[in-house]
Amino acid sequence: MKTAAKILRIAAIVVICLLCIMPFYILLVLALNSPQRIFYEGNIFVPDFYWQNFVDAWNKSKIGTAMLNSAIITAGSLVLTIVTGGLAGYAIARHNTRYNKLVFGLLLSCMMIPGIINTVPLYTLMRKIQAINTLWGMILVCSTLAMPSAVFIYTTFIRALPKELDEAAALDGCTGFSAFWRVIFPLIRPATASFVILNGFGIWNNYAQAVFFLQSREKQNIPQALSVFFQQFAGAKWHLMAATAAIAIVPVVVIFLVFQKQFMKGLAEGAVKG
Repeated sequence: MKTAAKILRIAAIVVICLLCIMPFYILLVLALNSPQRIFYEGNIFVPDFYWQNFVDAWNKSKIGTAMLNSAIITAGSLVLTIVTGGLAGYAIARHNTRYNKLVFGLLLSCMMIPGIINTVPLYTLMRKIQAINTLWGMILVCSTLAMPSAVFIYTTFIRALPKELDEAAALDGCTGFSAFWRVIFPLIRPATASFVILNGFGIWNNYAQAVFFLQSREKQNIPQALSVFFQQFAGAKWHLMAATAAIAIVPVVVIFLVFQKQFMKGLAEGAVKG
């Protein structure tokens, strides 16, 4: 009985893994097929290994510029939100005043509002400060949308830490600011890892706000560049479209593979603390 249950469990895991991998494999096959080949002709699981598709896709889609823009927006948004959200979470967690409770409640309510609803007032504000079609403007937008999540995560983690840490830091001559960065922040790395995982990929793949705030071709991020490139060919050149999509997902896959131990450790420690 136990053997049968184990076999069924392994079979279920294999099936789930295949279902997850299959779309990416089909994408890779399409990307490696020659322009003259129709997908359903011949062995559909064996590509032609036509590597020129990636060169053509890179040159025609301008995906390299879009990658650089996405990297700047993602890194800038994460750094800005981690710094400001961490400090705000520290203040709310350590000073349990009525005002801080009100602020924390307002931030939690903001998490329930879809980001697209905030786009109209944000667009009006960005126009007034001349931040449309600028990467720093998009960084501010993404940080604004991610701020409630950051404050919630950091507040929850910091509340689990004993206040004696702050008192010991004060005895050593630390101010509240230096106590946070030197003592508290290194201890809440799982919170930072959780925030990066939950929001980093969302910022990288942001399309809903990028359409409004990054209208210039030179400032487009990856989702916008893919959308424009796909509309240009309208399904006529699947090999180039697939090659462009494959190139676009490479940075995310590489980042996850390189830092997967840190990500998993951060999530595991966060679950234990929670």
